[in-house]
Amino acid sequence: MNNISKTIVLILGIFLFYGETYAQDYSNYAQVSQRINALSKSYPALLKVKSLVKTFGGKDVWMLTIGNGQTEQKPAIAIFGGVEGAHLLGTELALGFAEKLLNASSQDSIKNLLVKNTFYVFPNMSPDATEQYFSQARYARSANARPTDDDRDGKINEDPFEDLNKDGKISWIRVEDATGKYRSNPEDPRSMILADPGKGETGKYLLFSEGLDNDKDGSFNEDGEGGVHFNKNMSYAYPNFIPGSGEHMVSENENRALLDNLFELFNIHSLITFGPYNNLSVPISFNAPAVAKRVISGYYEADAKTNAQVSELYNKITGLKDAPKSSSAGGDFAQWAYYHYGRNSFSTPGWWVPKAKADTAKKEKDLKIEDPVSNYLRWSQNEKIEGNFTAWQKIDHPDFPGKNVELGGIDPFALLNPPFNLVEGLVKKHYAFILELSKKMPAIDLINVKKEKLSDGLTRVTATIINNGAMATQTKVGERSYWVKKISVKLIPSANQSIISGRKNQVLNAIEGKGNTTLTWLIKGSGKLSIDAGSPTSGSKSIELAL
Repeated sequence: MNNISKTIVLILGIFLFYGETYAQDYSNYAQVSQRINALSKSYPALLKVKSLVKTFGGKDVWMLTIGNGQTEQKPAIAIFGGVEGAHLLGTELALGFAEKLLNASSQDSIKNLLVKNTFYVFPNMSPDATEQYFSQARYARSANARPTDDDRDGKINEDPFEDLNKDGKISWIRVEDATGKYRSNPEDPRSMILADPGKGETGKYLLFSEGLDNDKDGSFNEDGEGGVHFNKNMSYAYPNFIPGSGEHMVSENENRALLDNLFELFNIHSLITFGPYNNLSVPISFNAPAVAKRVISGYYEADAKTNAQVSELYNKITGLKDAPKSSSAGGDFAQWAYYHYGRNSFSTPGWWVPKAKADTAKKEKDLKIEDPVSNYLRWSQNEKIEGNFTAWQKIDHPDFPGKNVELGGIDPFALLNPPFNLVEGLVKKHYAFILELSKKMPAIDLINVKKEKLSDGLTRVTATIINNGAMATQTKVGERSYWVKKISVKLIPSANQSIISGRKNQVLNAIEGKGNTTLTWLIKGSGKLSIDAGSPTSGSKSIELAL
C-alpha cells in the first residue's frame, strides 16, 4: 500500500470512528483522544504527544508539542482549552488549532513558522468535568471526579442532581413563594430574573436547580459528584474555603502536573486560554496604584499596552462584538499565567450569545433588561435554533407539598457554548488570530556590528541587539521572576584576547517591540571574537568577527 492509500484509509478510519457524533456535536474524551492519536500518526516529525497526568477520574490530560527540531529552544505560544469543564468550545478551539496547523504544515509559510516557533497545546484541562455533557443526566459541571464534602456536613456527595422528569438534562425548578427573590422577566416571562426592591420590584419565586434536597439542609444539589475545579485551584487570588477550590491551592493532579511542566518550559512567551475570562475583547486597563503595592494586583503599563495591541488584533480578525462583562472569581488559570508565571496571558471564551435584534416585522421591541437568558431566547429564535429551552411545566415536588412548583428553563451549556454548526467557523477565526499573533513574537538579532582599531593593540567593538518582533522580549512583570529569563549577552574572546572594558556576560531587561540597545566593548589582542545574544522567549543570534 502506497502513502496516498494509507492516508485515505486513515481519513476513512477517523470518519468512521467519529461517525455522525463528530460531525454534529462536541467531542467526548474518547473522541478527543482519537483525534490526537490520528494527528500523532500523521505528523510524527512535527508533533510530540504526552500525557501530563491522569485525573482523579482516570483520564489523561494531553499535551501536544508542535514544532520542528529542538522545540524547547524556540520562542513558544501555549494554548489551553477546557479550563472550565462546562466550556466545551475551549477544547474544540485548542484542538482545532492544532489540527489546522498540522494539516497546513506542507505550506511554506507554516514550514517557516514551525522552524522559528513552537506551539504547546493542552486541549482539555478538565476531562472529568466535560464528560458530564455526554452523560445520561447532562448538567454544566466544572469539577473533577474527586469526592468532596462541598457543604461541610461530614458527608460525601450526599446531595446530587436528580433528573426528575427523565429528559436527560438538569433544568430548573421555580416555586411560588412569598419569600422568593425571583420574578418573571416582563420582556420574556420564560426567563427568571432577580427582583430589585430598590426599584419597587417584588419577588414571586424561589429558584433551584432540578433535584431534591436529599440532606434536608435547605439547599439543592450542593454536594453532588465531584469535585475540584481546575479553574479555582490556582495560586493567584486563591479562594479559600469555597466549594470547588480544593483543600489547598494546586491540590489537584492536573493543576500540579501542568505547573511542574510549565515551569520547565522557559521558552513560553505568551499563553492563550480559551475560557470564560475575557481580556481580549476589552483590554486590561493600566491602574498605577495596583502596581505600586508590594504584591501587585494590576498589569504594568508596558504589559497593559501589549494586551491592548493584541486585543485590537483579536477584534479585527475574529469580528466578535458585544462581549459581556468578564470578571474572575479567583484561583483561575489566565490570571495566574500573568501574575505568578510572568508571561503574556490572553484569554477569551471564543464565543458568546450575540446581542439579539428586535424583529420589527413582528413588532418586537429592543430588550431593555440586562438578562442573558431572554437575549439568548430571542437570538435562538431569530437563528431558528431549537431545543435549548424546556417549557415550564407543573410538577409535584416532595420538598414543597401544597406549593405551585414548575420545572423548566434554559438548558445547561446553552449560554457558554454555541450550536455545534458554528464551531468550525470559530476555529478558523481563532486559528487565523493565533497565526497573526505568532508573527508578532519577539526575534532577537545582532546588527550594526562594528570594529574600530585604536592604538596599543586595542579594538572598540560595538553591536546593536535589536528585537525584530512587534512584541517585547518579555513582560514587565516577568522581570521580577526567576522563571522568566532575561536576554543574555556573552562576549567570547580568544585565548590571546582580553576585555579591557565592557562586560563579558550581562543580562538585559525587556526590549520593546522593534526596539534595540547598543553595547560597546574595548578588546586588546587579535584573533576571533564571538558575540552571543538571546533568551528562551526571544530566540538567539551569534556572530563571529576577526580582530
